[in-house]
Amino acid sequence: MKLKKTKTITIVLLLLLVTFAPAIAEDTPATKLLKARTAEFDTEIIKVTDNIYTAIGYSVSAVSMVIGTDGIIIIDTGMDTISAKEVLADFRKITTKPVKAIILTHSHGDHTGGIPVFSADTNPQIWACENFGSETEPLAKAGLTIQNKRGARQGGFMLPPEKRINNGVAKAYWPKRGGDVFKTAKNLKPTNTFNALRKKMNIAGVNIELVAIDGETTDALYVWLPDHKTLFAGDNFYKSWPNLYAIRGTMYRDILAWADSVDQMLNESPEFLVPGHTRPVIGKTKINDMMTDYRDAIRFVFDKTIEGMNKGLTPNELVEYVKLPERFANKDYLREYYGNTQWAVRQIFNAYLGWFDGNPTNLFPLLPKDEAQRIAQLAGGKGNLLSQARQAIQTADYQWAAQLADYLITLEPDASEPKLIKATALEHLAENILTATGRNYYLTCVQELRNAAGKTQANDKQKTSKQTQE
Repeated sequence: MKLKKTKTITIVLLLLLVTFAPAIAEDTPATKLLKARTAEFDTEIIKVTDNIYTAIGYSVSAVSMVIGTDGIIIIDTGMDTISAKEVLADFRKITTKPVKAIILTHSHGDHTGGIPVFSADTNPQIWACENFGSETEPLAKAGLTIQNKRGARQGGFMLPPEKRINNGVAKAYWPKRGGDVFKTAKNLKPTNTFNALRKKMNIAGVNIELVAIDGETTDALYVWLPDHKTLFAGDNFYKSWPNLYAIRGTMYRDILAWADSVDQMLNESPEFLVPGHTRPVIGKTKINDMMTDYRDAIRFVFDKTIEGMNKGLTPNELVEYVKLPERFANKDYLREYYGNTQWAVRQIFNAYLGWFDGNPTNLFPLLPKDEAQRIAQLAGGKGNLLSQARQAIQTADYQWAAQLADYLITLEPDASEPKLIKATALEHLAENILTATGRNYYLTCVQELRNAAGKTQANDKQKTSKQTQE
C-alpha cells in the first residue's frame, strides 16, 4: 500500500508541474522574427541576370544555372536527388542545353547531394578544390560519429512539422539521410580539381574564375563570372550571422580567414551576389554595404574576444563582454538566425587557449555526480533540490531550472520528474531563442526527455501493478 501511495503522489506532483508551469506564448519576439524569415525561402527560380538563374526553396541550399553557348553550368546541386530533380525540371523550362559542368563551392552534403541528377545524362566535369572533403577527414579518421546525432538535433530532423519554423538560412526540410547531411557521399567525387589560389577557365563560352578560400570549410571556393559581374559566395556569405561554430561539432573554423574571404569577394566589386543560402542580392551598392558589414562584424567579434582573453576573462565572462555594436546588431542580414555570437566567442577561446579557462579551480573539477551530491546537500537534500527546480519552472527561471534538473538527473538517472522539469525548461528556452539551430536542438532534446520519462513511468506502473497483484 505504501509503494502505491508513493507512486500516486509522484503522478500528482507531475500533473501539478505541468498545470502550473507558465504557458508558452504563442508568438514570442524570437518566434515572430523566425516566422517572418520564412518568406526568404519561398520556392522560386530567380533570374539573377541574363543567362543566370538561381533555384531557392527546393531544399535548403541555392542551386544555380549559368547558360552558355552550347551547354549549362550548375553551381551546387542541393541536398538530395529528390529536390534536384525538381530543380532540373524547372531549369528545363528555361533551356534544354546539356549540363557541361558542375561546380561545388564546398563539400557539405546539402550542396552536393543532387550531383547524380545533374550528371546523369552528360557526364559533365565536376569542379572543386583539390582538398575537397578535408573538413570531415579528421573526424572520420578519429572514428567520431556523435556529430551525426548532434547534427540531427541541430537540423531538427527528428521533430514533427509543427515544431519547426525554418532553419534560419533555409526552409524546414527533412532529408532522407537523417543527421549525416553535412558529409559528402563517398561515390560523389570531383572529376577536376585545382590547387592554385585562382583557377581561370572557359566552359560553354562562359569565362569562369574559381577562387579558393577558407572559412566555413577549408575546401571552400567562390565562383566569379567577370563578364557578368556575378559572384557565387557559397556558405561564406548568406543573410544571417554566420555559423562560425556549428553546435553539431566541427573542427575550428578559421574566423579570421572567413572575414578575409568576405573582403576578397568584396574586392571583386560584384553587381550580382548569390549566397549559398537565402535569396540573391542585386545591386553593387547594396552588396557592398552588406558584405562590408559582414566582414567588419566578424572581425569585431574576433578582436573583442581576443581583447577580453588578454584581460584574463573566462568564456562565461567573455559572452557578456563581447556584444555586437548596434550598427551591426540592428541589420536583419546579421541577425542570429543561423549562427550565434556567443558560440563564436567560446570557439575562439577554445581554439587559441584550449579547454582550460585560466581559473585554477577548474584544473581538476569535481566529477558531475560528486558535484550534484554536494549541491543537493546544500539544498537540504534531494527533495529540497527538486522543490527548487519546480519553483524555478513556476517563476520562469528556465535556465536555472534546467541546470538544477541536470543535478537531479545525475543523482537519479531513472527518475522521471527531473527529466520532465528539464524538458519544460528547454521548451520555454527554445521559444525565446532566435537561432534556429539552437531552437531545434532544444526541442529535439525535449522530445527525447519526454520519451525517456514516459518509458520510466510505464515501467513504474508495470512494477506497481505486479507488486499489487503479489
